[in-house]
Amino acid sequence: MLQRLVLFLALCASPAALLAQDATVARVASPDGRITVEVATDHDGRARYSVARDGKPVIASSQLGFLFTDVAKLDRNLRIASQSTRYYDDTWEQPWGERRFVRDHHNELRVGFVETNGDRRRFDVVFRVFDDGLGFRYDFPAQAALQRLHIAEELTEFTLAEDATAWWIPAQEWNRKEYVYQRTPLAEVGFAQTPMTLRRADGLHIAFHEAALLDYSAMNLVRVEDRRLRAQLFPGTQVAKVSRAAPFATPWRVVLLSDEAAGLATSDLVLNLAPPNALGDVSWVKPMKYLGIWWEMHLDTRTWGSGEKHGATTEEAIRYLDFAAEHGFGGVLVEGWNLGWDGDWFANGEEFSFTEAYPDFDIERVTAHARDRGVILIGHHETSGHAAHYEDQLADALDLYERLGVTAIKTGYVADGGQAKVRESDGAIRYAWHEGQAMANHHIRVVTEAAKRRISINPHEPIKDSGLRRTYPNWVTREGARGMEYNAWGQPPNPPGHEAALVFTRMLDGPFDFTPGLFSMRSRHGDRVATTLAKQLALYVVLYSPLQMAIDLPEEYEAKPEAFQFIKDVPVDWEDSRVLNGAIGEYVTFARKDRHSEDWYLGAVTDAEARQLRVPLDFLDAGRTYTAQVYRDGPGAGWQADQTAIVIEQREVTAADALTLALASGGGQAIRFVAQ
Repeated sequence: MLQRLVLFLALCASPAALLAQDATVARVASPDGRITVEVATDHDGRARYSVARDGKPVIASSQLGFLFTDVAKLDRNLRIASQSTRYYDDTWEQPWGERRFVRDHHNELRVGFVETNGDRRRFDVVFRVFDDGLGFRYDFPAQAALQRLHIAEELTEFTLAEDATAWWIPAQEWNRKEYVYQRTPLAEVGFAQTPMTLRRADGLHIAFHEAALLDYSAMNLVRVEDRRLRAQLFPGTQVAKVSRAAPFATPWRVVLLSDEAAGLATSDLVLNLAPPNALGDVSWVKPMKYLGIWWEMHLDTRTWGSGEKHGATTEEAIRYLDFAAEHGFGGVLVEGWNLGWDGDWFANGEEFSFTEAYPDFDIERVTAHARDRGVILIGHHETSGHAAHYEDQLADALDLYERLGVTAIKTGYVADGGQAKVRESDGAIRYAWHEGQAMANHHIRVVTEAAKRRISINPHEPIKDSGLRRTYPNWVTREGARGMEYNAWGQPPNPPGHEAALVFTRMLDGPFDFTPGLFSMRSRHGDRVATTLAKQLALYVVLYSPLQMAIDLPEEYEAKPEAFQFIKDVPVDWEDSRVLNGAIGEYVTFARKDRHSEDWYLGAVTDAEARQLRVPLDFLDAGRTYTAQVYRDGPGAGWQADQTAIVIEQREVTAADALTLALASGGGQAIRFVAQ
């Protein structure tokens, strides 16, 4: 403790000093002094780094470097040629988000490496160390020996100093990211996607992720041996996984650290590592709740394709728009409106037209009706993963939506892993992974072209966020996990602890269009969905998305107007967000403050275990009284019992009070705190 205090005081007195440096070892600490990073070379001249927290090793000595497809690898015979440090502390404002203001407080270390033989190739590794973790990236300067890099693989390693329990999903499988998170010992991790979350026996939580994934392939982790994990990039369309001209910097490799799971879920580290807003004025990006002609297709009562069961008809769209306007929703998603859904659309993405509607859908009339009612039609572009075909029509499709007043689009890339299609510079169409370099570039093209027309994008079957919602604020949310639709046709549906696992794994990635709000509680096969009605309400606070859907049919909401009121009331844009408690895959409680009022909202969910959670209300403004509008599991509630049993009640509370939340099995609780 004394050593950490002395280090902290030294940093405060002289931020530029950071930590003592010598010619062969470079060191840097977090602003509070608790996290330290050491960079050096070993006896073979390999670049290595290690991380400690409170003087205790977290990441043991781990390698840095690269394999290339056309030149010798870059890993041995290196020396530290330069090092410099920088202190940074600033606060920036999000146009929308989990909180309005974000503090970026870090110490930076830049270490220059050069080969001692051969072409004397050079690269830097830049570390930014925050109080809740660190990010590092490679920075390649312009140089004759590495004018263009054809990367076969990174040699980046993360060697855990201690054993841990891991929550992870497999990488490079056919179903992309749509798997239930496994909980296993670290020794049983195979090939995992990031984010991946670990918990040591001493309670330290560690999450691996990446930030600023631009013109590069996404990073997975493979366990090589024991506790040693190595980065493994998604494959490219040809031999190299990444091809880049120097100078360039890779994405940041991120390690989040927290004594409790809650600290992972509230970290802004990934956002802080992403480039600032590149779009300028984005006041036109409007967070909203929406409805959709969507759930009935998953229930198989309607179809995307044409015919007697076609969902996207003019009359049905107008019915939904009227319901949305009556109940204060911002828009209605309509899937299946455009030509191309008939036949095997999953395999024939080239059949889609993004400007031509089916004869029973009058898009001009529908959008005019939406304008008259003060809502919008949310556009839909399913590509079946055929990015090249989509790009051929992209300008015309976006121009159509701009003319019609469609200001948000849900895109889709439903194709098996490795079966997306991209057009390369030679004009050839090649298969690609959803998170390879080619698709990373495709998504940036879509988002930037949409921004020119003041349109927001919500991709499904997407590439991970990596903080780029900061850079492109019209990239408002995305899917990229096993969402609610699995509760319609999955066998089995999502398990009861699924959402409490997502908060500390997938949600470290950013906003998630999980699509909550299920009131009907059954799959199309008649299976029970692992939820209660109160839990469905709580998910609007627990699972953040600025574009938040209410998925069920209007008649289901009309049948339960008292419970539906919470969905109507709950905001989607927040002044502040806090995690009050949580354990991965077991339970979690969030409190969030509305950005546009003085009201607070609380959401808590649990797994199959019924539990009571004591929650102090000290997040409320001191000296103020609030009316707590409570929506809780009722007597006999439970996902295997009475799923719709709910009690709705009110009480007066202040910041000095504490509540005991009683959650049924698979249940939850939602509260609106109305400031008086």
